[in-house]
Amino acid sequence: MKIARTVIAAMALAAALPANAAEIKVIASTAIKTALEALAPQFEAASEQKLSITYGASARLVPEIEKGRPFDLAILSASVTDALLGSGKLVASTRIDVARSGAGVAVRQGTPRPDIGTVDAMRRTLLAAKSLGYSETGAAGQFLMGMFQQLGIAEEMKPKLRLAQPGKTSLQALAEGEIDLNIPQISEAISFPGVDLVGPVPSELQVYTVLPAAVATHAANPEAAKALIRFLTGPGAIAVIKSKGLEPG
Repeated sequence: MKIARTVIAAMALAAALPANAAEIKVIASTAIKTALEALAPQFEAASEQKLSITYGASARLVPEIEKGRPFDLAILSASVTDALLGSGKLVASTRIDVARSGAGVAVRQGTPRPDIGTVDAMRRTLLAAKSLGYSETGAAGQFLMGMFQQLGIAEEMKPKLRLAQPGKTSLQALAEGEIDLNIPQISEAISFPGVDLVGPVPSELQVYTVLPAAVATHAANPEAAKALIRFLTGPGAIAVIKSKGLEPG
């Protein structure tokens, strides 16, 4: 039923698009990758529009955009999106929040799941961890530093931190046993091979990464990009977004 509603929504949107339109180039945060991977085929099948999606950490995609990489739609973190709006790379009137992603705790598959049910339990789990992976540019990595400060354990955690190496994510390092704890975006960890998602961090510590979509100022296919935004914020797509560990925007 959910898939049927999503396909019907895509067909309705497609009616407003020109026939044989060129592909829609999308630049998107990895936080929304699993949702887009599920939704893209439905949109393509119903609309006859081809999607070409480039994924990455929002901050790491900015240099490509600044260098003039062609794209039609961006779905990035709110801070990056707003900066691109300010520099004239995105059209302000098209900005709309598609989803938001919370942070969770992940361990290597098959290892014991730590207690993270309360703030105190979360603090004990962090202090007991031998190593914790993070990325300097990822939203989850930025969240980590603030959480350590809030818990009063910033100094204790510094020796435990392991920076993700070039070409490898913290989740990959976790799956391969290089670190024993990670606090990634829930949507990224929920289906990552070799990783078990323990659950979200306690609500008192949670900070959501909002993921807006906006059309590029120099989009080759602005109307198709707008149709994709409408599709991603429709009822059928929202159901899929929720199933992938995200919350609707």
